[in-house]
Amino acid sequence: MKRAKMKGSHPLLKPALEAAALAALLCCVTAAVALVMGLSGQRLMTLYCVNLCAVLAFQIFSGNSGIVSFGHTAFMAVGAYVSAWLTMPTALQRTALPNLPAWLAGHELAVPLALVFVLLAGLALAALSGMPIARLNGASASIATLGFLIVVYSVLAAARDFTRGNQAFYGVPRATDITLALIFAGLFIVAARLYKDSRYGLMMRAVRDNETAALTLGVSPQRMRYVAWLISGGLATVAGALYGHMLGAFTPKDFYFHMAFIYVAMLIVGGMGTVTGAVVGVGLVMVLQEVLQEFERGFTLGPIQIPEIFGVPIVGVSLAMLLVLWLRPAGLVGFVEFAQGWFGKRRLPQVPARETNTGTEPLRIERARKSFAGLTAVDDVSFTIEPGCVTGLIGPNGAGKSTLVNVITGLYPLTSGAVSIGAQNIGVLAPDAVARAGVSRTFQNIRLFTGLSAGENVAIPALARGASLGDALATADSELAFVGLEGAGQKRADGLAYGARRRLEIARALAAEPRFLLLDEPAAGMNPEETDDLARRLKGLPQARGLGLLLIDHDLKFIMSMCDHVVVLNRGRLIAENTPAGVQKNPAVIEAYTGTRASRVSAQHNVEETATTKPRETT
Repeated sequence: MKRAKMKGSHPLLKPALEAAALAALLCCVTAAVALVMGLSGQRLMTLYCVNLCAVLAFQIFSGNSGIVSFGHTAFMAVGAYVSAWLTMPTALQRTALPNLPAWLAGHELAVPLALVFVLLAGLALAALSGMPIARLNGASASIATLGFLIVVYSVLAAARDFTRGNQAFYGVPRATDITLALIFAGLFIVAARLYKDSRYGLMMRAVRDNETAALTLGVSPQRMRYVAWLISGGLATVAGALYGHMLGAFTPKDFYFHMAFIYVAMLIVGGMGTVTGAVVGVGLVMVLQEVLQEFERGFTLGPIQIPEIFGVPIVGVSLAMLLVLWLRPAGLVGFVEFAQGWFGKRRLPQVPARETNTGTEPLRIERARKSFAGLTAVDDVSFTIEPGCVTGLIGPNGAGKSTLVNVITGLYPLTSGAVSIGAQNIGVLAPDAVARAGVSRTFQNIRLFTGLSAGENVAIPALARGASLGDALATADSELAFVGLEGAGQKRADGLAYGARRRLEIARALAAEPRFLLLDEPAAGMNPEETDDLARRLKGLPQARGLGLLLIDHDLKFIMSMCDHVVVLNRGRLIAENTPAGVQKNPAVIEAYTGTRASRVSAQHNVEETATTKPRETT
């Protein structure tokens, strides 16, 4: 469905203003330190700004993906060497690097121009290295970034004609002064904040919080990680060039494990999830290092003379990082950005009335079978979900209901059989492709993006189907209102009550504008009033939006009052398919629920009574 574009401020304007406020604060602090401390203060703030650029490049990937990267200092090393080759005076280059290839020698560019080529080199390296890394997540991805660092270090150390190997690469113009470093620090602050709140940043954070849920909403985790790696790798290369032009001479070892560890510590101490956390973390760790370096040289404690102790700064930083992880895992800053709320709420476009989806093709499950190591959870199941109708799926615990939903949505590949919408076989598609084909779902166990607000949760599927950021956030407000969560858009998802989280998950599934909506125990754990309210909101949904609704629940009263058609599973097999009244009279269904071969009259009475009076079960 297409939505008309309405006037409203750009949704990234507010984050941009907040980032600009943080950059302005940095400028004020830098000026104050330089004024009070003179030249030493200028050198200190220059180093701080360069470190901040590097840590912000880390934060774009690690903070939004949740993957701790040790490989970004490899990009910094490449940036330092590329910029050195392009800016080194020609006469000095002939002496220091006599065997440098002709195509790389004698350029002697100005540093600002060289940084453009550095960025391009970083993007190219990130594009190649990101292909395997983006396919991984968690610890395996972190190990892959460590391997990337080792490979780049080994190549730089071995390429003596290009890098002088492990000897100092000297003669690099020392062009990174406090002005240049401050300008780039401000630019990096704005870039990191805009990425975080952009469509790609939001979808990346959704993958970070719950990859399975993001997949079923149409988000490609591999693509999101690749984009984040590409952007952060390019910026890390520029940060490395700035670092090289600050030092004037360096070796590959300057960009190896020690630097990677310190930058990771800075990010963790301040808080990986925010740009403000990076700004704070860099400052605190630098101050801690300066203080501990004084103790490393030895000191007097009353009558006791403490000798020089090597490694005190690294031990102190390690302990500080562990302490923060123990007492405040989200970092000292937590989840709050500087100036958050200073510039009011985002002004979003108005969402016009939703058009009815006029699709008439049903979703067909044909002889679906799913086995796990010899255990058949779904066995030769066939039925149809019609648009505009509510189909119920019931059965005893362990009947295979949730497994079947996972099969339909692509989380579990079919062992045999087919799932199709019209002529399109969606049973062979990946989960994100199934979602884009028009199938949306909720989960038996709630899977929200806990690090996002309620509105951002609901915006994710709209972004995945191609809506603009403003339209996606406006759609989120509309769907939240539909499920009774008006005004909850700015609240964090993990701060909502249980029933509200259930409704939030339904709103999120609806924002995908599905042709078929699969609700797996949507009312589980709700009280009777909440259940009745949910039933009222869902009752006319298929007709109003032209979608097919599959409802899975243990509450027979809820199912029988809601559904036009009911499908019953038991031990993975379809044992009945009929109207609600017909299902209640089916002997196979009665036996599945009572576990005995009671007389038809007696058992029928039991099932009918359950469907009208039985208290709802919770899971």
